[in-house]
Amino acid sequence: MITTTTLNSGIRLVTETMPEVASLCVGVWVGTGSRDETPEQSGISHFLEHLLFKGTPERTAREIAEEVDAVGGDMNAYTTKEYTTFYVRALAEHVELGLDILCDILCRPALRPEEVDAERQVILEEVLMHRDEPADVVQEHFANAMFPAHPLGREVLGEPEVIRNVTVPAIRSFFDEHYLPGNMVIAAAGDLDHERLAAGIQARFAARHGGRPPVRQAPGDQTTALVVESRETEQAQLVLGVRAPDRHSADRFALAVLNHTLGGGLSSRLFQEIREARGLAYSIGSDRSAYDDAGTLAVSVGTSPEHAHEVLELLHVELDRLGAEGITSRELEVAKGHLRADMLLSLEDSGSRMSRIGASLLLFGSVLTTEELLARIAAVTADQVRTVAAQVLAGPRTLAVVGPFAESDFS
Repeated sequence: MITTTTLNSGIRLVTETMPEVASLCVGVWVGTGSRDETPEQSGISHFLEHLLFKGTPERTAREIAEEVDAVGGDMNAYTTKEYTTFYVRALAEHVELGLDILCDILCRPALRPEEVDAERQVILEEVLMHRDEPADVVQEHFANAMFPAHPLGREVLGEPEVIRNVTVPAIRSFFDEHYLPGNMVIAAAGDLDHERLAAGIQARFAARHGGRPPVRQAPGDQTTALVVESRETEQAQLVLGVRAPDRHSADRFALAVLNHTLGGGLSSRLFQEIREARGLAYSIGSDRSAYDDAGTLAVSVGTSPEHAHEVLELLHVELDRLGAEGITSRELEVAKGHLRADMLLSLEDSGSRMSRIGASLLLFGSVLTTEELLARIAAVTADQVRTVAAQVLAGPRTLAVVGPFAESDFS
């Protein structure tokens, strides 16, 4: 059973009761991510994600880790372009400990200068690791080309110069502005009592109030057609994509079917044609990114430099064909069957269920039941997919490349 409550503090709480499991997963979803930063703050959301685990006035980072380890729990966090999530998963009997730790770090982070400086170096190392991976770098170039001069085009990890120089007062100011109840969703799934959980959260957040979701500006229509980073690599990394509807679009389920048919699974057109039939790539797939007010549909592939142009031509041919013809009835059946099973299989543990309901309430303002989601997938028709394909794939295409090339090689 899914239950939603808005607490007196302004926090929205959503829970899903799973009496058959022994675990409980609690997550705090903050509705702020990298797109809500100014250029001078680039990376501060991700920095805060790290810093909150460094301790509170009464708890050190080591003590937090030991408390969670001592009960066999799991604790982590991640930052995206539009939100930041912190969670603890443990046996349901340790719910009070989980709440204590989550609420403590999200209400009273210490942000001790010496710990900020130590974590600063950790994050710089993470940025360097990311920049050593051509498959990651090409995705960064693609996002920037799809949303030029807009926060959605910036990398979540941020700019090294900002990370090196951002001060503790600036970090504290960002926290005080964004990490407030009115900009939070708390989600929990497992063996739980909703009313008891609500009372516990309300008591722990008694000193925090106010806040609202950040005001955002939608990106314009401008995109950059081509970005090439010349780098001596064994493989060329290519991303080819187009703008797509945002996450609120009525076409999102038809677009999910389209994406699966294009490159979302082992039976997809691109996997079968480029990997299985021609042997031109080991890794190839497509993915949809859906934001509050924009989206993308993109194909990513790694191939040897001598095959890059051949693979690129095959990508264009398949996108053109899908845009002109849509998908077959068999492809529709396969995609819908995969999406249905993928959703059901993802809901077999408390962590996955917490993530689903937390993201739904934060990003959509409501939570569809599993039955409602399955019904929407089942209702998708080949005509709907054909219409979406014609609209989306007719848009201007953006190509990002990392490999031993010059921009003139693709002009």
